[in-house]
Amino acid sequence: MKHILMLATGGTIASRETGQGLAPAITSREILGYVPAIGELCRVETMQLMNLDSSNLGPSHWLRMARAIEAHYDRYDGFVVTHGTDTMAYTAAALSYLIQFSPKPIVLTGSQKSICLENTDARMNLYNAFLYAASEGSRGVSLVFDGKVILGTRARKERTKSFNAFSSVDYPEIGVIRDGRLIRYLPALDAKESPDFYHTLEDRVLLLTLIPGMGTEALAALEDSYQAVIL
Repeated sequence: MKHILMLATGGTIASRETGQGLAPAITSREILGYVPAIGELCRVETMQLMNLDSSNLGPSHWLRMARAIEAHYDRYDGFVVTHGTDTMAYTAAALSYLIQFSPKPIVLTGSQKSICLENTDARMNLYNAFLYAASEGSRGVSLVFDGKVILGTRARKERTKSFNAFSSVDYPEIGVIRDGRLIRYLPALDAKESPDFYHTLEDRVLLLTLIPGMGTEALAALEDSYQAVIL
């Protein structure tokens, strides 16, 4: 039986009502306790890395996740990261570049509703993430959500309320999970005996949307603040 480490970071999946709206408060062990069937798929240990709304996550947090995976890489057969949906695609892409050619799966998942609610997608998403992580042949960074398995560099959140929140952009889904069965559409990514870990990110990068009438002074104003501007 595979041995999987779950890294919890917060997000809607871990949120409780506070009287002033939802806020991440449910621990990693509590999250796992909502889906006891996962124990039939694999052995699981959990780690609470942080408990934040994903809109507050950025490059420093991506590096922290990558360092945690690197530190525990040899002890486990795979990793599941629970995460808020707003920036999950960014984290999946960042981890894809920080951890390259991984022969073990690194799977991100989350939910549109808290795992403590009755009508939630969280329990199924979490179960499917572990099913994929525990399946032979799974490797590299991917995102599992609403039964889809999406390559880490191709995921995009396109819907804010629907359980079908993420799509694979300009690339097929690499698999789907239906009725507890994984169906692979594409072979697993290339991997090496041990992955390449990277430990730095340049965070002074700006994505700028051009609009009619924008003058060149906009770029000049950014010159001292950013190392790169993507148009």
